[in-house]
Amino acid sequence: MLTKHEQILQHILDLDVGSKISVRQIAKDLTVSEGTAYRAIKEAENQGIVSTIERVGTIRIERQAKSNIEKLTFAEVVNIVEGQVLGGRAGLHKTLHKFVIGAMKLEAMMRYVDAGSLLIVGNRVNAHELGLKAGSAILVTGGFDTDEEVKRLADELELPVISTSYDTFTVATMINKAIHDRLIKKDIVLASDILIPIDETHYLYQHDKVLKWHELNKETMHSRYPVVDQANRVTGVVTSKDIIGVPVSMQVEKVMTRAPLTVTEKTSVAACAHMMIWEGIELLPVIGSSHKLIGILTRQDVLKAMQMMQKQPQVGATFDDLITTELKELKVDHEVRFTCRITPQMTNHLGTVSYGVLMTLVTETARKALRRIKKGDLVVENVTFYYIKPVQIDSDIELIPRVLEVSRKFGKVDVEIHHEGKIVGKAMMMAQLLDHRS
Repeated sequence: MLTKHEQILQHILDLDVGSKISVRQIAKDLTVSEGTAYRAIKEAENQGIVSTIERVGTIRIERQAKSNIEKLTFAEVVNIVEGQVLGGRAGLHKTLHKFVIGAMKLEAMMRYVDAGSLLIVGNRVNAHELGLKAGSAILVTGGFDTDEEVKRLADELELPVISTSYDTFTVATMINKAIHDRLIKKDIVLASDILIPIDETHYLYQHDKVLKWHELNKETMHSRYPVVDQANRVTGVVTSKDIIGVPVSMQVEKVMTRAPLTVTEKTSVAACAHMMIWEGIELLPVIGSSHKLIGILTRQDVLKAMQMMQKQPQVGATFDDLITTELKELKVDHEVRFTCRITPQMTNHLGTVSYGVLMTLVTETARKALRRIKKGDLVVENVTFYYIKPVQIDSDIELIPRVLEVSRKFGKVDVEIHHEGKIVGKAMMMAQLLDHRS
């Protein structure tokens, strides 16, 4: 029996892409409170099946596959540029594969416009019309309107015509940043990418007997299982330690570990690894809406994914990437050192190196030093700066990491920062090492 929340989500999924959704209408159609309808619509938005657009409302959109995460929908463009939809609202769910800036003669401009593109142009009505006929959506900059005939054509072709008060350069920058952010997110591996789905997962119900654990253990050779209630909500985890000396007739609910740590589909694998290492656990239930079990993560799969991530190229550069690309390695008397130029982007408003940048440089050089001794990944546990002086813009600094202690699961590195032959910073980093064989 589906809950009211689940019924609303199913109702939204059954709607045609492009359908308009309102709290009041769903509450009326499904005989639920407006509060319940609102919460379900927000959950649908989190799942990527609806999008809320200012001055337009909430519409049903196609759920985007992860491989296409860098593609923006026209609905998202409206939000990014704080725009107003002049026509073609039925096409807001469609995605764009490129944008074209219409700053040239009409004939030359149309060579670059095709289906699925977004033409960014000012008050040029003839360009609006030709762009729509070529299968492109239109973004009118400078706060201008367009002709009624263009709006009619946009509705007919289901291609949005959007107006924004921003200029062309600002709009292009905003959209480009949004696409770049998507590229970075595409590189981040999430729990949903590696989880073992529920139909391939073994789990126990609260009312099951301990005997059931023994049967599953004999069948699968695994010793840890999530425990769910009748509605498939995760309520606990049971392991071999929990059932030692326990009669096989006892209910699992009596021996399980309650309120276990869980993650959602959108939790990054890095965060899952940190949680597993920090808490010393081997299994993480993955939950969806209403805390329901949708799959599990094992320590082995998480660490394997972490290992694979190291081999994948980064498509979009993060701030950490931009900072660490300045690091240059050199050897002095059998000692590994790193040099770095403090660029304007790495400074604060006073023109000295930012503390956040310094933290990134210290952790990265310490990581590199540890990896020379022990391959694999690590989780930073603590970084302590116990001496620091301001470093000016355009300065060249030298970072000297020294590994003080390393064991199978633990590492300690001291990092000295030098400028013009003088020490300007000292820090200590402690980290837990991830053993991929475990």
